[in-house]
Amino acid sequence: MNPQLETALDGLLQQTTGRHGGVPGVVAMVSDRNANTYEGAAGVRQMGHDAPMTTDSVFAIFSTTKALTATLAMQLIEEGRLRLSDEAGRYVPEIDQLQVLDGFDAEGQPKTRAPRRRITVNDLMLHASGLCYEFFSADDLKFRTARNIPTVVSSSFESVRTVLLHDPGEAWTYGVNIDWLGRIVEQLRGQRLGEVMRQRLFEPLGMVDIGFRMSESMKARRAVIHDRAADGKLTPLPDLVLPDPPAMDMGGHGLYATVGEYMKFIRMLLNGGAGPNGRVLKAETVDAMAQDGLKALGLSVGGWTSSIPSLSNTGEFFPGTPKGWSYSFMVNRERTPSGRSPGSLMWTGLANSFFWIDRSAGLGGYWATQILPFQDAASYPAFVEFETLVYHHR
Repeated sequence: MNPQLETALDGLLQQTTGRHGGVPGVVAMVSDRNANTYEGAAGVRQMGHDAPMTTDSVFAIFSTTKALTATLAMQLIEEGRLRLSDEAGRYVPEIDQLQVLDGFDAEGQPKTRAPRRRITVNDLMLHASGLCYEFFSADDLKFRTARNIPTVVSSSFESVRTVLLHDPGEAWTYGVNIDWLGRIVEQLRGQRLGEVMRQRLFEPLGMVDIGFRMSESMKARRAVIHDRAADGKLTPLPDLVLPDPPAMDMGGHGLYATVGEYMKFIRMLLNGGAGPNGRVLKAETVDAMAQDGLKALGLSVGGWTSSIPSLSNTGEFFPGTPKGWSYSFMVNRERTPSGRSPGSLMWTGLANSFFWIDRSAGLGGYWATQILPFQDAASYPAFVEFETLVYHHR
């Protein structure tokens, strides 16, 4: 790595954790097609405690889980056992019970109707089914409250049996789609999702410190989630963890991992599906996985509006840059202000972790913190600066 870049990135991490209003701790890495070219950590795992943040710290990676679940589905598509055009109810009949929300009556009770067509695997992959998250939709939250449906962080099947905010294929609405996709993988493989991941992703890629359950070693290295109040004050939440063991392996948000383990997954995609211990996907499957599937539907990805401010701020990635969705990543249709090539892949996790994969440049990175609400005022801008520095010094 360019020594100037390494110095600049180290300085950014120190500034982000050391300044007033910054973050308690951060781990950030960059990889080319061969290996990590930068690994950095700064700050502490928990405010008020001495344990430093280290590159082997363990994070709740939340929605950056999604890409791994989508990879398992693409393996099934390679094998001819699953098609994007398949109706999802063929594998998970419960999804056909979901109704479209048609408003609320005078007593606040939901009014629903049947969808105009059945949800497909393609709808789930592209977040076009109508399913949402309760913290990104006041209507979804109101429906869940009226029907006593648990929060998604309960890691239960009941938590994803909610409502469609529109008919399938009509809009991009980010939500619990990939949790349903994980159920499809389980049905076709006849195993829990975590076991499928272990056999078909973790072992071929040499990933150890990752899973829906944490080993004792991982628990000892866990970075604590912090809450940022409206006035900027940070409070550690050491007891905020996902259920262990989870009732359901949540393909949309359930993994814990180190950043270094996730970089192995990023590198696999940079290398066209090849891992150190075997091929995970065919090169043409990786190409298909990176295609913007929303274009054919005439849809695009915009921003989001928070309905639970303690979990997420309202926001958008690179406003003004047209964005689509692939299987299953956000795709920037033009070069981003940070320098990312058109057609690159990116996504994020609720506690403010972010990654990008630029297959054209052979470059990817991951920035991890543990802060709520999402789109944190310190962590997200620092991620953008991190990425910008990487491209500026190439």
